[in-house]
Amino acid sequence: MTSSTAPRWWRRPWIVPLMLVAGIFLVFSVPPYLTFDPARSRLEPPPGNDLYYPMLVAHVLFGTVAMVTACFQVWPAFRAKYRRGHRITGRIYVFAGALPAGVVGLYIGWHTAVGPSVRVANLVGSVLWIAVTVIGLHMARRRRFADHRRWMSRSFALAMSIVLSRVINIVATIALTPQIDTTFGGSEVLMKYSALGIGPWLGPLLLLVLADFVLDRRKAPKKRAGEPLTSPGSRKQSHPTAASR
Repeated sequence: MTSSTAPRWWRRPWIVPLMLVAGIFLVFSVPPYLTFDPARSRLEPPPGNDLYYPMLVAHVLFGTVAMVTACFQVWPAFRAKYRRGHRITGRIYVFAGALPAGVVGLYIGWHTAVGPSVRVANLVGSVLWIAVTVIGLHMARRRRFADHRRWMSRSFALAMSIVLSRVINIVATIALTPQIDTTFGGSEVLMKYSALGIGPWLGPLLLLVLADFVLDRRKAPKKRAGEPLTSPGSRKQSHPTAASR
């Protein structure tokens, strides 16, 4: 029987679109790397760097695990009904997804051929992803589950940011192309580098802000009809503490 506290799926209408977007992105992005053929890579390996492509494949595969398991981790009904499944997918997300993908991402980010802005963005993003994931895991082990949920929500936001980053890059390229002869002095390469440098910064930032906004909104006290809205401090004082029970 479903727990009475488990939110119905229709009360979380973003779950299905999230899974669809993640699925479409993975179906489009992952298959070329399953052939293990560098010629089909969507990112051109740096000349003379034979380690780049194997690391890129590892990053893609670990990232795929992270994105798939993240969808189940942020699904409230799954978390409430299948607590053991939530713990298992959480461990898979951390140890077979986010952490190895983040570590490998440091190498991929450092050797990017799309300019210094993307290099720094990728390095910062990988470090942040590793950091918030480790903090979230630490909070779970200390049984501080509210803090755990907040930090892991940030981790999931960073895991999904690659999708938004790609969309932003497309929009930025379309918007900046007419400015090649003016803003970029006729250099198509400069325009391309500038456009591709926007998504890796803006995508993670927007999703991190959105994640915290949603969490803060759910945490905010709701005022009932005819009832004054009390402050968190006054609500806290109205309940006995654990030590006084």
